[in-house]
Amino acid sequence: MTLTSTPPESRPAPSPIANSLTAGKLPRFAPLGILLGSFVLSALLFLLVWLGNTDADFNIVGTVFVGVVLYAILIWVISRAVEGSRKSKDRLVTALVSMAFTIALLPLVSVTFTTLINGLPRFDIEFFTQSMRNVVGSGGGALHAIIGTMLVTGMATLISVPVGLLTAIYLIEYGRGRLARGITFFVDVMTGIPSIVAGLFAFAFFSLIFNDPGIRFGFGGSIALSVLMIPVVVRSSEEMLKLVPNELREASYALGVPKYLTILKVVLPTSIAGIITGIMISIARVIGETAPLLIIAGFTASMNYNLFSERMMTLPVYAYTQYMNQGADTQAYVDRAWAAALTLILIVALLNVVARIIAKIFTPAGSR
Repeated sequence: MTLTSTPPESRPAPSPIANSLTAGKLPRFAPLGILLGSFVLSALLFLLVWLGNTDADFNIVGTVFVGVVLYAILIWVISRAVEGSRKSKDRLVTALVSMAFTIALLPLVSVTFTTLINGLPRFDIEFFTQSMRNVVGSGGGALHAIIGTMLVTGMATLISVPVGLLTAIYLIEYGRGRLARGITFFVDVMTGIPSIVAGLFAFAFFSLIFNDPGIRFGFGGSIALSVLMIPVVVRSSEEMLKLVPNELREASYALGVPKYLTILKVVLPTSIAGIITGIMISIARVIGETAPLLIIAGFTASMNYNLFSERMMTLPVYAYTQYMNQGADTQAYVDRAWAAALTLILIVALLNVVARIIAKIFTPAGSR
């Protein structure tokens, strides 16, 4: 029996294998280029609108929003034409998620941009070295308000952090039964109380103690802020302590370490970064409160370094009074109000930077 074989040159060439996962790819930097192009087109569009009405300010928020929407559309269309349906859907979903993040960020961008533009005209040496004593027009500063904010918020932090942290430790490490459930319930209730209620509580409390219906002093403002601050510290610290693995506690107990020392040497160092972040969040929560401080701390145009005597000005109240009680030189009052708002934002940003540095220093080396 004779076997015949087909000559190599007469065999049909193998057809190329099509791979939909690798065929047709956009260049690596194409999404970035499309994003930048979208922002340029959006900026040109709003620039034309602004040139038609120069009385209004350039709408940077609208520019960013239209830019990300245009990017989502363009990236889907271009990817579908080049990469196919599967990859284009993936890019579209990624663009939509990014767009949602941008929309959530727009209020912050708008507030920051507006505060910078309006606050920089009075962001000078005079603003940080003078008070408003004997100033009825232009000039003056907010030194007394900055000092008051630091003193009132600092005292509120000294009151709130130990109480809140010890309460969280009790709830996580020791608390059982009705007492723990009752504390948790009241912490939840305190988290949602209006800030003005805290101010009214501090005012009524000290009015009854000192029998003075017109009492105003800085320490009362610290008490009002601590009422708002304590539940935030408790909640954030409680969640951080829950994240500490029980195996660490059990290993410490197995070595014969008592419970209080386990908390001090194992639990707290492990969760210190999150606890500090929670404390900074609580400070940022109360440092801008106006209503409670307006009620119990009052306002003044002079310096006051004593928390336990006389009225004390704070930055939120300073910004409020400057804007609401404008004199003959209206623009001077408005400029001081915006400068106070910008100063408050910078203080909060600085506190967050310091908190991150402290957390990085005290975080255990193995968990960095």
